Amino acid sequence: MRIENYPPQEPFSEAGDKYAAEVMRRGQGTSGEDHSYGDDPYQSLSLHIPENPDGTILAFVHGGGWTSGYKEHMDFMAPPMLDAGIIFISIGYRLAPQHNFPTGVNDIAAALATIYQRIEKFGGNPERIFVGGHSAGGHYTALLAVRNDWQAKHNVPTTIIRGCVPISGVYNFAEGNGMAARPRFLGEADAEIAASPLYNIQQTPPFLLAHGSVDFPHLVAQATEMEKALKAADADVSRIVFEGRNHFTASYAGGEADGPWVPEVIKWMGTH
Repeated sequence: MRIENYPPQEPFSEAGDKYAAEVMRRGQGTSGEDHSYGDDPYQSLSLHIPENPDGTILAFVHGGGWTSGYKEHMDFMAPPMLDAGIIFISIGYRLAPQHNFPTGVNDIAAALATIYQRIEKFGGNPERIFVGGHSAGGHYTALLAVRNDWQAKHNVPTTIIRGCVPISGVYNFAEGNGMAARPRFLGEADAEIAASPLYNIQQTPPFLLAHGSVDFPHLVAQATEMEKALKAADADVSRIVFEGRNHFTASYAGGEADGPWVPEVIKWMGTH
């Protein structure tokens, strides 16, 4: 879908504008098939199918502070995954402040259920769905990965998520999380604990956490805290630190075939 055809959303910050322009530049010439999983234009998937799929699926979710961004922003990640035989899917979702928590996470749950139900006809193995996201997208996918209370509603197994690979994710909204302000997507309700993956570890699929060494300090601290909590729950968890990368350049690593993330995540998915 063309960016200009989406309904309006919150404007990007100056840094967000530069990031959006760069990921679109990196993804130029790469586009997936649009598939809807709901009535809203944001409830859609960008599906990228390799010539010879090996059955593995990586479903990835864009960031944007829960208020902005497009699934097309993650298309730049597709080429190295396709070269490895991995189906790559970028997931869109409805945004705040028009749609506050838990709308976005519920949308992504519905998208994953759609993938599970339909992916075999594209060469995918529904038992090999890995999820991840950048920033806000990392938050949403981590929350779904550790929770076991949403799958039955969508008629999918609690093991639908084979593993979770967030980049610069957010894991804690409770007091002392290091954030400068309460994110608006939480709305007026008391949702800090319910929205925090750190406080909702009901199950533990494998995790490969990643962030930049000069990422936002609160996200570095939260990733360390999340790793510790997952280990305490006997999870299979590893963490990659991208040296010299900030919050935005950490995301770029998602599409760099010879960068610090792509070879590692491909190898990691292959062993899980």
